[in-house]
Amino acid sequence: MRAHSFSHVGITVSDFNKAVQFYWDVFGCPLVGVSDTPPDRVRTFFGVDDPAPRCKIGWIRVPGGAVLEIFEFQPQLPSERIPWNRVGLTHFSFNARNLPKWYDYLQRKGVECVSKPEQSPRGHWFFFARDFDGNLIELMDLGFMHYVLQWGGPLGGWLFRRGRYRKYYES
Repeated sequence: MRAHSFSHVGITVSDFNKAVQFYWDVFGCPLVGVSDTPPDRVRTFFGVDDPAPRCKIGWIRVPGGAVLEIFEFQPQLPSERIPWNRVGLTHFSFNARNLPKWYDYLQRKGVECVSKPEQSPRGHWFFFARDFDGNLIELMDLGFMHYVLQWGGPLGGWLFRRGRYRKYYES
């Protein structure tokens, strides 16, 4: 058994409507679905201990096919900054082109940019920004590697599992 493709990433937001507006205005990602979760399910499935908990769930489609699943819970716990070295999710990433232009665009929009665009040792470009709740978003320009990974990725994975990265697959 193996996964077919990447589906989505889920983030809890402080304000559902503000999140929908942010991801649409800044990244052009439209809301494609909304659901209100019954209080009993919020209590049992999500473990929110409250007499009348609420959860609104939305699905925001990212160009290219992935989805941001957003959750707004009531009541909410306060946001916390996640340190890089804490085990667990740290960020999600959007593929983009012309990162200096993106950096300037985000600055004009009032989006907090954590770093300026920089080139990695492997040649791709990236920088980090935060949404209005502090969630880290990486913008990455893979350059020509985008096409190599898209078309050559399955073959590369097969080759690397048997060669360079074999030690990671051994028990």
